[in-house]
Amino acid sequence: MPQARARRVLVTGADGFLGRSLVAALAQRSSLDAVVATDVRPVPAERRLSGVVYLAQDVRDPTLATLLAEHAIDTVVHLASIVTPGKQSSREFEYSVDVLGTRNVLEACVSHGIQHLLVSSSGAAYGYHADHPAWLVETDALRGNEVFAYAHHKRLVEEMLAQYRSSAPQLLQTVFRIGTILGEGVDNQITALFEKPRLLAIQGSESPFVFIWDTDVTGAMLHALEHRRAGCFNVAGDGALPLRAIAQRLGKPVRNLPAALLKAALAIGHALGVSRYGPEQLDFLRYRPVLLNTALKTQLGYVPAKTSSQALDAFIAARAAQGRPITGSGTRA
Repeated sequence: MPQARARRVLVTGADGFLGRSLVAALAQRSSLDAVVATDVRPVPAERRLSGVVYLAQDVRDPTLATLLAEHAIDTVVHLASIVTPGKQSSREFEYSVDVLGTRNVLEACVSHGIQHLLVSSSGAAYGYHADHPAWLVETDALRGNEVFAYAHHKRLVEEMLAQYRSSAPQLLQTVFRIGTILGEGVDNQITALFEKPRLLAIQGSESPFVFIWDTDVTGAMLHALEHRRAGCFNVAGDGALPLRAIAQRLGKPVRNLPAALLKAALAIGHALGVSRYGPEQLDFLRYRPVLLNTALKTQLGYVPAKTSSQALDAFIAARAAQGRPITGSGTRA
């Protein structure tokens, strides 16, 4: 039987945005005997915390199992994945990290007898589809979208995790399908959209967003590690905000475009090299996966401190306090 709680934890992708927050929180836990933070590149000295063992380790490296044994790890938090690929990235490389890297982590966990594996998945695993239910729950199909590497890979990873739940039931799994993360220091693909002078909307689509504050993601992870709760959970704040409501909070106008026109413009811009986004981005904005967090609250037992609405307000306030306000004063349309 597994221990009541984690004692010796290894985190992959430890120098990423979520990884740094989680490692910092784990470093404060007196109940832990060891925290091992791994990342593909060495963590700079100025970001290293006392009491944490920092190691350069690629998740694709077969020596990972040896590393788990050397540090007597009982719990693994797998955060390593490619969210925003670099300009020189390739689909093959992203697959090798996201999917093959996860397979290597799973094999290492099983061979070493790890008791608990926590994996950061994403609402993107459900994909961006016109026939989504109004609110997605954990039993809904994970369809991803093959044109989006991140969404497709998250689907493949989750299918792999399901196979291991059957073939290696002794390895407890906690899988977090995380919504759009906001926080005081967050800069991502979604926040970049909100920084535009006007928000782009697609006629006939509300494009609702669910947000989760970054410390709530960390809090949910700590809760799952402490209580050894297995299962798949949507990680999002209560409620959703349509794009027009977001624009109103930001004080910015909305530019409404027909789907066909926007798709053609994206195709031309991408072909000319003036836009990094292609016509597939239309579905990313048009068919947002809206995550219901009931299981997170009732089964995992974690209630996010901020709703989606409160997370957006906190993000706007944080940007203003940092001297880089995200709000405008345009006429809403």
